[in-house]
Amino acid sequence: MDEELQLILDSAEEQMQKALDFLSKTLVSIRAGKADPGILHGINVDYYGVQTPLTQVANVNTPDSKTIAIQPWEKQMISPIEKAIMEANLGLTPFNNGDVVRLNLPPLTEERRKDLVKQARNEGKQTKVSIRTVRRDANEEIKTLQKDGLAEDTAKDAENEIQNFTNKYNKLVDEKIEKKEKDIMTV
Repeated sequence: MDEELQLILDSAEEQMQKALDFLSKTLVSIRAGKADPGILHGINVDYYGVQTPLTQVANVNTPDSKTIAIQPWEKQMISPIEKAIMEANLGLTPFNNGDVVRLNLPPLTEERRKDLVKQARNEGKQTKVSIRTVRRDANEEIKTLQKDGLAEDTAKDAENEIQNFTNKYNKLVDEKIEKKEKDIMTV
């Protein structure tokens, strides 16, 4: 019985951590004022008929705070890279000089910054919903174990532990969102 309970607790914490990790990846793709190769995360390029992540067909770096440089390993990949960036609808226009694809990031307007903050907050809310769902599912599993003979005190302790996990991860979500808001609003 104790092994099952520990498994529920471990699983709940692991799922909450996964939700937080997903939030981190999502926040990287929300553009703050400076160039970050992370905004290209998730863009796939047609590499000889196979959809391949951009980072597997080119070197991506930031020569300065307003530019992202994408150097394909094969020159014939310049056109497919440009096409993939345009289709990703990032609001950026790629330019190439025959060797390197460049993305110039225009300065963000105040209105656009506020929209990005709203987007970041929305991602945070979605993550908190995921965390609460994990809490609910774990508590239901604990109640099932209680019906099968788990002591009431042990069940209450486990539910408190789940609530502690929930509070901890919700606080981490708030910290990540607050940090991202500062990044976005810093001119």
